[in-house]
Amino acid sequence: MNYFLISADGKQEWDMTGENRSVVTHFFFEPFSNIFEVQATLFFLVLLMFIIDLGGNILIIVITLADPVLHSPMYFFLRNLSCVEISYTSSTIPNMLLSFFSKENRISFLGCAMQLNFFALLGITECFVLAAMAYDRYVAICHPLHYMTMMNRRVCFQLLAVSWLMGVLVGVGQTASTFTLPFCGPNKKTPFFCDLPPLLKLVCVNTYRNEIITYAVTIIFIMVPFMLILMSYACILQTILKIPSAESRKKTFSTCSSHLIVVTLFYGSGIVTYLRPKSFYSLSSDKLLSLFYTLMSPMLNPLIYSLRNKEVKQTLKRLISRKIYHSTV
Repeated sequence: MNYFLISADGKQEWDMTGENRSVVTHFFFEPFSNIFEVQATLFFLVLLMFIIDLGGNILIIVITLADPVLHSPMYFFLRNLSCVEISYTSSTIPNMLLSFFSKENRISFLGCAMQLNFFALLGITECFVLAAMAYDRYVAICHPLHYMTMMNRRVCFQLLAVSWLMGVLVGVGQTASTFTLPFCGPNKKTPFFCDLPPLLKLVCVNTYRNEIITYAVTIIFIMVPFMLILMSYACILQTILKIPSAESRKKTFSTCSSHLIVVTLFYGSGIVTYLRPKSFYSLSSDKLLSLFYTLMSPMLNPLIYSLRNKEVKQTLKRLISRKIYHSTV
Protein backbone atom coordinates (compact mmCIF):
# COMPACT_ATOMS: atom_id res chain seq x y z
CA MET A 1 0.00 0.00 0.00
CA ASN A 2 1.35 3.42 -0.94
CA TYR A 3 0.61 6.49 1.20
CA PHE A 4 1.17 9.49 -1.05
CA LEU A 5 0.92 12.96 0.42
CA ILE A 6 1.19 16.35 -1.20
CA SER A 7 2.97 18.41 1.41
CA ALA A 8 3.07 22.18 1.49
CA ASP A 9 6.63 22.26 0.22
CA GLY A 10 6.19 19.29 -2.13
CA LYS A 11 9.03 17.23 -0.62
CA GLN A 12 8.65 13.48 -0.95
CA GLU A 13 10.36 10.76 1.06
CA TRP A 14 10.50 6.98 1.15
CA ASP A 15 9.75 5.39 4.50
CA MET A 16 11.64 2.37 5.92
CA THR A 17 9.21 -0.07 4.28
CA GLY A 18 9.84 1.42 0.86
CA GLU A 19 6.49 3.18 0.69
CA ASN A 20 6.24 6.47 -1.15
CA ARG A 21 5.41 9.17 1.39
CA SER A 22 5.92 12.89 1.72
CA VAL A 23 6.63 14.93 4.80
CA VAL A 24 3.49 16.76 5.93
CA THR A 25 4.57 20.27 6.81
CA HIS A 26 1.18 22.03 6.89
CA PHE A 27 -2.53 21.50 7.43
CA PHE A 28 -5.06 23.57 5.52
CA PHE A 29 -8.14 25.06 7.17
CA GLU A 30 -11.53 24.74 5.53
CA PRO A 31 -13.10 28.22 5.14
CA PHE A 32 -16.60 28.78 6.52
CA SER A 33 -17.67 30.13 3.14
CA ASN A 34 -16.22 31.01 -0.24
CA ILE A 35 -18.31 34.20 -0.38
CA PHE A 36 -16.37 37.28 0.74
CA GLU A 37 -19.39 39.02 2.31
CA VAL A 38 -20.17 35.95 4.44
CA GLN A 39 -16.54 35.67 5.52
CA ALA A 40 -16.44 39.38 6.44
CA THR A 41 -19.67 39.12 8.46
CA LEU A 42 -18.41 36.05 10.32
CA PHE A 43 -15.10 37.78 10.98
CA PHE A 44 -16.76 40.71 12.74
CA LEU A 45 -19.16 38.44 14.66
CA VAL A 46 -16.36 36.20 15.90
CA LEU A 47 -14.19 39.22 16.71
CA LEU A 48 -17.05 40.77 18.71
CA MET A 49 -17.65 37.54 20.64
CA PHE A 50 -13.92 37.18 21.28
CA ILE A 51 -13.73 40.73 22.66
CA ILE A 52 -16.77 40.07 24.90
CA ASP A 53 -15.17 36.83 26.06
CA LEU A 54 -11.84 38.46 26.92
CA GLY A 55 -13.43 41.55 28.44
CA GLY A 56 -15.93 39.58 30.54
CA ASN A 57 -13.36 37.16 31.93
CA ILE A 58 -10.82 39.91 32.63
CA LEU A 59 -13.57 41.86 34.41
CA ILE A 60 -14.36 38.86 36.63
CA ILE A 61 -10.67 38.52 37.53
CA VAL A 62 -10.44 42.23 38.40
CA ILE A 63 -13.70 42.23 40.40
CA THR A 64 -12.86 39.12 42.44
CA LEU A 65 -9.40 40.49 43.23
CA ALA A 66 -10.58 44.00 44.07
CA ASP A 67 -13.15 43.15 46.75
CA PRO A 68 -11.99 41.25 49.90
CA VAL A 69 -15.56 39.93 50.23
CA LEU A 70 -14.95 37.95 47.03
CA HIS A 71 -11.80 36.22 48.29
CA SER A 72 -13.72 33.07 49.28
CA PRO A 73 -12.97 29.65 47.71
CA MET A 74 -15.96 30.03 45.36
CA TYR A 75 -14.50 33.16 43.77
CA PHE A 76 -10.98 31.73 43.89
CA PHE A 77 -12.13 28.98 41.52
CA LEU A 78 -14.22 31.42 39.46
CA ARG A 79 -11.16 33.65 38.99
CA ASN A 80 -9.06 30.69 37.91
CA LEU A 81 -11.83 29.51 35.58
CA SER A 82 -11.70 32.91 33.87
CA CYS A 83 -7.90 32.62 33.51
CA VAL A 84 -8.27 29.18 31.93
CA GLU A 85 -10.97 30.39 29.53
CA ILE A 86 -8.93 33.38 28.39
CA SER A 87 -6.09 30.99 27.53
CA TYR A 88 -8.52 28.43 26.08
CA THR A 89 -10.06 30.81 23.54
CA SER A 90 -6.74 32.54 22.82
CA SER A 91 -5.25 29.21 21.72
CA THR A 92 -7.63 28.98 18.73
CA ILE A 93 -9.61 32.15 17.96
CA PRO A 94 -6.78 34.56 16.92
CA ASN A 95 -5.60 32.05 14.34
CA MET A 96 -9.18 31.62 13.18
CA LEU A 97 -9.61 35.39 12.73
CA LEU A 98 -6.45 35.53 10.62
CA SER A 99 -7.67 32.64 8.47
CA PHE A 100 -10.80 34.53 7.34
CA PHE A 101 -8.81 36.72 4.97
CA SER A 102 -5.54 34.84 4.62
CA LYS A 103 -4.65 33.59 1.15
CA GLU A 104 -2.54 30.82 2.70
CA ASN A 105 -5.20 29.42 5.01
CA ARG A 106 -2.94 26.95 6.78
CA ILE A 107 -1.00 26.08 9.92
CA SER A 108 2.36 24.36 10.22
CA PHE A 109 2.65 20.77 11.42
CA LEU A 110 4.41 21.89 14.62
CA GLY A 111 1.95 24.75 15.10
CA CYS A 112 -0.96 22.34 14.77
CA ALA A 113 0.60 19.99 17.34
CA MET A 114 1.12 22.86 19.79
CA GLN A 115 -2.43 24.11 19.26
CA LEU A 116 -3.93 20.67 19.94
CA ASN A 117 -1.74 20.30 23.03
CA PHE A 118 -2.81 23.62 24.56
CA PHE A 119 -6.44 23.15 23.56
CA ALA A 120 -6.66 19.70 25.16
CA LEU A 121 -4.66 20.80 28.20
CA LEU A 122 -6.85 23.83 28.89
CA GLY A 123 -10.10 22.01 28.07
CA ILE A 124 -9.43 19.19 30.55
CA THR A 125 -8.20 21.68 33.14
CA GLU A 126 -11.51 23.53 32.82
CA CYS A 127 -13.41 20.26 33.29
CA PHE A 128 -11.71 19.69 36.64
CA VAL A 129 -11.97 23.35 37.74
CA LEU A 130 -15.73 23.14 37.15
CA ALA A 131 -15.80 19.93 39.21
CA ALA A 132 -13.87 21.68 42.00
CA MET A 133 -16.41 24.52 41.92
CA ALA A 134 -19.24 22.00 42.28
CA TYR A 135 -17.48 20.39 45.25
CA ASP A 136 -17.06 23.83 46.82
CA ARG A 137 -20.81 24.52 46.48
CA TYR A 138 -21.59 21.06 47.87
CA VAL A 139 -19.50 21.67 50.98
CA ALA A 140 -20.81 25.23 51.43
CA ILE A 141 -24.48 24.18 51.26
CA CYS A 142 -24.48 20.64 52.65
CA HIS A 143 -21.75 21.09 55.32
CA PRO A 144 -21.76 24.83 56.14
CA LEU A 145 -20.35 24.42 59.65
CA HIS A 146 -17.25 22.64 58.31
CA TYR A 147 -16.86 24.79 55.19
CA MET A 148 -13.79 26.80 56.21
CA THR A 149 -12.06 23.64 57.43
CA MET A 150 -12.88 21.47 54.42
CA MET A 151 -12.24 24.24 51.87
CA ASN A 152 -9.19 25.91 53.38
CA ARG A 153 -6.51 27.60 51.30
CA ARG A 154 -4.39 24.45 51.05
CA VAL A 155 -7.28 22.32 49.78
CA CYS A 156 -8.17 24.95 47.17
CA PHE A 157 -4.63 25.03 45.80
CA GLN A 158 -4.45 21.23 45.81
CA LEU A 159 -7.67 20.98 43.78
CA LEU A 160 -6.36 23.57 41.33
CA ALA A 161 -2.99 21.79 41.04
CA VAL A 162 -4.75 18.47 40.31
CA SER A 163 -6.86 20.20 37.64
CA TRP A 164 -3.76 21.50 35.85
CA LEU A 165 -1.94 18.17 36.25
CA MET A 166 -4.82 16.28 34.61
CA GLY A 167 -4.81 18.83 31.79
CA VAL A 168 -1.08 18.45 31.18
CA LEU A 169 -1.29 14.65 31.15
CA VAL A 170 -4.13 14.59 28.62
CA GLY A 171 -2.71 17.38 26.47
CA VAL A 172 0.74 15.84 26.14
CA GLY A 173 -0.60 12.28 25.81
CA GLN A 174 -3.18 13.07 23.12
CA THR A 175 -0.76 15.20 21.13
CA ALA A 176 1.99 12.58 21.22
CA SER A 177 -0.32 9.71 20.25
CA THR A 178 -1.84 11.73 17.37
CA PHE A 179 1.19 13.38 15.78
CA THR A 180 3.28 10.21 15.65
CA LEU A 181 0.77 8.85 13.11
CA PRO A 182 1.22 9.25 9.32
CA PHE A 183 -1.10 11.84 7.76
CA CYS A 184 -2.50 11.83 4.25
CA GLY A 185 -4.94 13.89 2.23
CA PRO A 186 -5.90 14.43 -0.38
CA ASN A 187 -6.15 18.01 0.86
CA LYS A 188 -5.40 17.69 4.59
CA LYS A 189 -8.29 20.04 5.40
CA THR A 190 -9.54 20.55 8.95
CA PRO A 191 -11.97 23.05 10.57
CA PHE A 192 -10.66 26.39 11.82
CA PHE A 193 -8.34 24.85 14.41
CA CYS A 194 -6.53 21.58 15.08
CA ASP A 195 -8.99 19.45 17.02
CA LEU A 196 -8.63 15.71 17.53
CA PRO A 197 -11.63 14.23 15.64
CA PRO A 198 -10.97 15.98 12.28
CA LEU A 199 -7.23 15.27 12.57
CA LEU A 200 -7.84 11.54 12.99
CA LYS A 201 -9.81 11.59 9.71
CA LEU A 202 -6.61 12.67 7.94
CA VAL A 203 -4.53 9.74 9.20
CA CYS A 204 -3.45 7.13 6.63
CA VAL A 205 -3.56 4.10 8.91
CA ASN A 206 -6.27 2.48 11.01
CA THR A 207 -7.09 4.82 13.92
CA TYR A 208 -9.13 2.33 15.96
CA ARG A 209 -6.59 2.42 18.80
CA ASN A 210 -6.59 6.21 18.90
CA GLU A 211 -10.39 6.33 18.82
CA ILE A 212 -10.53 3.95 21.81
CA ILE A 213 -8.02 6.19 23.63
CA THR A 214 -10.18 9.23 22.83
CA TYR A 215 -13.30 7.49 24.17
CA ALA A 216 -11.42 6.41 27.31
CA VAL A 217 -10.09 9.93 27.88
CA THR A 218 -13.57 11.38 27.36
CA ILE A 219 -15.13 8.96 29.84
CA ILE A 220 -12.42 9.31 32.50
CA PHE A 221 -11.59 13.01 32.21
CA ILE A 222 -14.92 14.45 31.04
CA MET A 223 -17.75 12.06 31.92
CA VAL A 224 -16.46 11.18 35.42
CA PRO A 225 -16.11 14.85 36.54
CA PHE A 226 -19.50 15.55 34.94
CA MET A 227 -21.13 12.70 36.90
CA LEU A 228 -19.48 13.91 40.13
CA ILE A 229 -20.92 17.38 39.46
CA LEU A 230 -24.39 15.95 38.91
CA MET A 231 -24.09 13.93 42.14
CA SER A 232 -22.98 17.06 44.01
CA TYR A 233 -25.98 18.99 42.72
CA ALA A 234 -28.35 16.15 43.56
CA CYS A 235 -27.17 16.43 47.19
CA ILE A 236 -27.36 20.24 46.99
CA LEU A 237 -30.94 20.09 45.68
CA GLN A 238 -31.98 17.84 48.56
CA THR A 239 -30.47 20.30 51.05
CA ILE A 240 -32.05 23.33 49.34
CA LEU A 241 -35.52 21.77 49.51
CA LYS A 242 -35.10 21.40 53.29
CA ILE A 243 -34.43 25.13 53.79
CA PRO A 244 -37.54 26.62 55.46
CA SER A 245 -37.13 30.16 54.12
CA ALA A 246 -38.31 30.66 50.54
CA GLU A 247 -35.97 33.65 50.11
CA SER A 248 -32.95 31.60 51.25
CA ARG A 249 -33.92 28.77 48.92
CA LYS A 250 -34.16 31.21 46.01
CA LYS A 251 -30.76 32.80 46.76
CA THR A 252 -29.00 29.44 47.16
CA PHE A 253 -30.57 27.98 44.03
CA SER A 254 -29.70 31.11 42.00
CA THR A 255 -26.02 30.79 42.93
CA CYS A 256 -25.92 27.09 42.01
CA SER A 257 -28.02 27.38 38.85
CA SER A 258 -25.43 29.74 37.31
CA HIS A 259 -22.75 27.10 37.72
CA LEU A 260 -25.07 24.38 36.46
CA ILE A 261 -25.80 26.32 33.25
CA VAL A 262 -22.06 26.74 32.57
CA VAL A 263 -21.45 23.05 33.26
CA THR A 264 -24.25 21.94 30.93
CA LEU A 265 -23.01 24.12 28.06
CA PHE A 266 -19.37 23.10 28.37
CA TYR A 267 -19.69 19.40 29.14
CA GLY A 268 -22.58 18.90 26.73
CA SER A 269 -20.68 20.18 23.72
CA GLY A 270 -17.54 18.27 24.74
CA ILE A 271 -19.37 14.97 25.18
CA VAL A 272 -21.15 15.32 21.81
CA THR A 273 -17.83 16.11 20.09
CA TYR A 274 -15.65 13.36 21.50
CA LEU A 275 -18.08 10.47 22.04
CA ARG A 276 -19.42 10.48 18.50
CA PRO A 277 -18.30 7.61 16.26
CA LYS A 278 -15.84 8.66 13.56
CA SER A 279 -18.43 7.94 10.84
CA PHE A 280 -20.64 10.72 12.24
CA TYR A 281 -18.05 13.46 11.74
CA SER A 282 -18.66 15.99 9.00
CA LEU A 283 -16.70 19.13 8.23
CA SER A 284 -19.74 21.44 8.26
CA SER A 285 -21.19 20.22 11.57
CA ASP A 286 -17.73 20.09 13.14
CA LYS A 287 -17.16 23.76 12.31
CA LEU A 288 -20.37 24.86 14.01
CA LEU A 289 -19.88 22.64 17.04
CA SER A 290 -16.24 23.70 17.38
CA LEU A 291 -17.26 27.35 17.23
CA PHE A 292 -19.76 26.77 20.02
CA TYR A 293 -17.46 25.13 22.57
CA THR A 294 -14.40 27.23 21.73
CA LEU A 295 -16.10 30.63 21.77
CA MET A 296 -19.82 30.65 22.61
CA SER A 297 -19.55 28.77 25.91
CA PRO A 298 -16.55 30.78 27.25
CA MET A 299 -18.26 34.02 26.16
CA LEU A 300 -21.48 33.16 28.00
CA ASN A 301 -19.74 32.13 31.23
CA PRO A 302 -18.80 35.63 32.50
CA LEU A 303 -22.22 36.94 31.44
CA ILE A 304 -23.99 34.18 33.37
CA TYR A 305 -21.83 34.55 36.48
CA SER A 306 -22.01 38.35 36.53
CA LEU A 307 -25.70 38.81 35.66
CA ARG A 308 -26.91 36.08 38.03
CA ASN A 309 -24.55 36.82 40.93
CA LYS A 310 -25.63 39.56 43.33
CA GLU A 311 -22.23 39.96 45.01
CA VAL A 312 -20.41 40.35 41.69
CA LYS A 313 -22.95 42.95 40.51
CA GLN A 314 -22.66 44.90 43.76
CA THR A 315 -18.87 44.94 43.58
CA LEU A 316 -18.99 46.06 39.94
CA LYS A 317 -21.34 48.92 40.85
CA ARG A 318 -19.00 50.02 43.66
CA LEU A 319 -15.99 49.96 41.33
CA ILE A 320 -17.84 52.01 38.70
CA SER A 321 -19.09 54.52 41.32
CA ARG A 322 -15.58 54.86 42.73
CA LYS A 323 -14.15 55.41 39.24
CA ILE A 324 -16.77 58.08 38.46
CA TYR A 325 -16.14 59.79 41.80
CA HIS A 326 -12.36 59.94 41.27
CA SER A 327 -12.78 61.20 37.71
CA THR A 328 -15.03 64.09 38.86
CA VAL A 329 -12.88 65.13 41.84
